[in-house]
Amino acid sequence: MSDTVQTLNFILALGGISVLLVSSIILVDLYTSREFEKIIKVWGMTAGFLFTLGSSIMTLVYSEGFGFIPCGLCWTQRVFLYPQVFILGMAIFYKEKVAARYGLLLSIPGLIVALYQHYLQMGGNEFIACPTSGGDCAKRFMFEFGFVTFPLLSAFLFGFMIVLYIYILKTRTE
Repeated sequence: MSDTVQTLNFILALGGISVLLVSSIILVDLYTSREFEKIIKVWGMTAGFLFTLGSSIMTLVYSEGFGFIPCGLCWTQRVFLYPQVFILGMAIFYKEKVAARYGLLLSIPGLIVALYQHYLQMGGNEFIACPTSGGDCAKRFMFEFGFVTFPLLSAFLFGFMIVLYIYILKTRTE
């Protein structure tokens, strides 16, 4: 593995842990003080768009640029991620908050698939066959800090998006 990939893996792992921390803070805020309500009403969709766009680009950088072959579960996660870029882009353009419902419906199964693949990569037994498309679902291309894998980064992103969508929907209806 090249130094560039190792450095990028480290940076992405730190970013993923930061996203987990921010998600936790936003979730606690939603059910307590709602200090971030105005910020999320104004910037929530844009933040979601930037995170999904950046994540989509990084998946392509690793597969197309660095030559990492995505497995079937990786492709499944991409199926749940890529449409969100377009949904959020249109939601921002039309100033429409209802798109959070559609993003939520994509993020929940994305999170489940990501957590299952992380379980496999941490040595868990396969109880649903991996839809292999050239790559091995249990093979780790990243293993930072002894636990951060690509599927875990994906889970952090989907978790963040779920929290963001719930916050947007909850404050929209009240």
